[in-house]
Amino acid sequence: MLRTRCLLRALRFCSSAPCPRHKPSGTLSVRDALRAQHTSGERVKVQGWIRSVRSQKEVLFLHINDGSSLESLQIVADASFDCRELAFGSSVEVQGQLVKSPSKRQNVELKAENITVIGNCDAKAFPIKYKERHPLEYLRQYPHLRCRTNVLGSILRVRSEATAAIHSFFKDRGFVHIHTPVITSNDCEGAGELFQVEPSSKIKAPEGNFFDVPAFLTVSGQLHLEVMSGAFTQVFTFGPTFRAENSQSRRHLAEFYMVEAEISFIENLQDLTQIMEDLFKSTTMMVLSNCPEDVELCHKFLAPGQKWGADLQTEHEKYLVEHCGNIPVFVINYPLALKPFYMRDNEDGPQHTVAAVDLLVPRVGELFGGSLREERYHFLEQQLARSGLTEAYQWYLDLRRFGSVPHGGFGMGFERYLQCILGVDNIKDVIPFPRFTHSCLL
Repeated sequence: MLRTRCLLRALRFCSSAPCPRHKPSGTLSVRDALRAQHTSGERVKVQGWIRSVRSQKEVLFLHINDGSSLESLQIVADASFDCRELAFGSSVEVQGQLVKSPSKRQNVELKAENITVIGNCDAKAFPIKYKERHPLEYLRQYPHLRCRTNVLGSILRVRSEATAAIHSFFKDRGFVHIHTPVITSNDCEGAGELFQVEPSSKIKAPEGNFFDVPAFLTVSGQLHLEVMSGAFTQVFTFGPTFRAENSQSRRHLAEFYMVEAEISFIENLQDLTQIMEDLFKSTTMMVLSNCPEDVELCHKFLAPGQKWGADLQTEHEKYLVEHCGNIPVFVINYPLALKPFYMRDNEDGPQHTVAAVDLLVPRVGELFGGSLREERYHFLEQQLARSGLTEAYQWYLDLRRFGSVPHGGFGMGFERYLQCILGVDNIKDVIPFPRFTHSCLL
């Protein structure tokens, strides 16, 4: 305890210079500038990129954006400023007075006293054109530039907000965040769609592998979370996972993010599905509260024909019954309601399966997948022996030998979640740098 107090004291006084509470000419983000309630002509500095230029006889209007908000800040400057370098896409630093705007379109504007061009942009050669709404397919050709568009900016701000909301959800409920490994020796899903990891120099260990065993990029953190659930009652992980699927579909990526959780002392699906439902609701409410303009932009331009809140039709439910066996499926009504839709029982009987549940959403498909885990030691031992995997998964049997408890968990595809709430048709457009078959740009 004493060491902790000393560390805190050292952190408070280790700064080499005092940090003033108020900076009369400080740098403001566009978002903070737009939210200013009281403007008395204080001098500020704003940095960003030019989104539009409009020159009149005596006045020059610029709109500056720095990625902090969908809306841009209007800059009003004297026409004497050299506007030849003030082109769409150029980066600038503007100093001036923040004043109330006479226009009803915005609350404030910046009367420029000085404009410095930081980086020029050749607007003619720039592949993103002013006032042109480029298709998302076109923008995928420029992963290094597409983040400068309104639509990708909105998607990525929502992605950031949703990430923070997910971490907040688990922290508020007492979950411990576990960093599960990216490189692993197990195939959690058993699908065979793995990326094998080898050193680029092709240097081999005496046994033939760098790690002495075949190693792969992870397809799921579930097994590692099961290990941790033997010491912590609630754990979660949120990180990249990989699938070597030869697919160009709008729902698959080679690299994507998964939210996964494992809960000990849980014995029924209802408790598990309640956590899944709460996660979806809590995250979505925070996104809708903090990014309403960004969500509205996506709904307006990316999903204008989609009917939010529509139930699955009878023929869809019939299809689920015929194809999903004994797996309970939950159908989602956008944005915040879930209803149970249970499948018929498995004729083989429950002794050959564990209780499992999927959450299906319109246009996206499976969003959540979860189950109660098999904790019966002898049953697992027989299954592993039959498959010849006893030695490789002895550690998994150990979890059942030493203080085992009933437990269960689930995983949520993060990109599919974003597709669901934003109405984005292709999963490649909700991740900053999409990786898929025949494409690994940057």
